[in-house]
Amino acid sequence: MTNILKLLSVSSLLLITLWACKKDENKDLFLGGTPPVLTSQTNTGADSVSMKYADSSKTAILFSWTNPNYKFTTGLSSQNVNYQLQIDTVGNNFNAANTAILSVSQDLGYNLPESQLNDIMLNTLGLAVKVTHQMEARVVSGLGANNAVPVNSNVFTFNATPYAIPPKVALPVSGDLYLVGSATAGGWNNPVPVPSQQFTQVGPTSYEITINLIGGQQYLFLGENGNWNDKYACNNTSTQSPNGGVFSLNSSGANFPGPANSGTYKIFVDFQRGIYTVTAQ
Repeated sequence: MTNILKLLSVSSLLLITLWACKKDENKDLFLGGTPPVLTSQTNTGADSVSMKYADSSKTAILFSWTNPNYKFTTGLSSQNVNYQLQIDTVGNNFNAANTAILSVSQDLGYNLPESQLNDIMLNTLGLAVKVTHQMEARVVSGLGANNAVPVNSNVFTFNATPYAIPPKVALPVSGDLYLVGSATAGGWNNPVPVPSQQFTQVGPTSYEITINLIGGQQYLFLGENGNWNDKYACNNTSTQSPNGGVFSLNSSGANFPGPANSGTYKIFVDFQRGIYTVTAQ
């Protein structure tokens, strides 16, 4: 009887081992993919792009690429392949913080208009107008909603010169910009004390001020000293970051939240891009 039990135990162990091996053989393992081959045709037929405000709706670059053909142990993947078209300046190495990323779903091409490329260069990358910049583009493929197992294409390099467009937020008609609010020494008194609460214009569409701010308070920008109707604000104080964000010319807008701690801060206001930043000094 003991021998029979031993034999049954050994047989069961063998069956379990064989089943486990069979299970391992059925695993769908990722084997890799072929980098997409990116082909690019500019509107000049060369490695430079012609960009004019009058031609803003015309094609700047026509991109096309190949499928990476992701492979698994069971064969080619049946999952959807998503693509990102990434555009950056040469030398930035597609650093995620400063790269323009266009989601292209499952298409194998993208028609980039001059207006969109110009907007990317000005408002996403913050490049100067009327200056030729060396740019680069690539495609990154990925599987599923999370863009798993990304594969990069070859890189296309080109030159482009962005043209001036109206800023996203209208500049102060007065040409000046002021700071008002409980975060400042002047409080909510309007007009504000000058020059201590007056910004300095540092570019055609940008202003900055370095000033002591009171922690946990709020403020606004004024386009005309003494005029509450000419104010720049945010949409919601509670959701706006104390480090900055988007703003607009809005007489009924919400106050900007100030930093949590008192100290000296630099406020930089970019009307071209419609954003401002607050940096501790």
